[in-house]
Amino acid sequence: MRRDRAAFVVALALALSCATGAALAGAVFLGPGPGLTGNDTGGIIAYTPALEHGVYRKMAAAWCARWSRLSYVTSVHRQYGDYVSFVCIDRPGMIH
Repeated sequence: MRRDRAAFVVALALALSCATGAALAGAVFLGPGPGLTGNDTGGIIAYTPALEHGVYRKMAAAWCARWSRLSYVTSVHRQYGDYVSFVCIDRPGMIH
């Protein structure tokens, strides 16, 4: 009886640790600041009035620099709850 209970506890702990790891695996898509989501082709930054005017360009540049790319901000909607979108572009002469 004790062995079965111990085996059940170990199996439960293993299952929970795997589930937690799977949940954290998506965290790689979160960016360097609050509300940035994207991948190697670009992303979006949640607009908040608390951030300064030029911070969005710096956040996008830092995000795209992970893949040795340049950033280009495509749209800025300065309304709470809206997004600033950007794309990551290759450097001139760079071929993938």
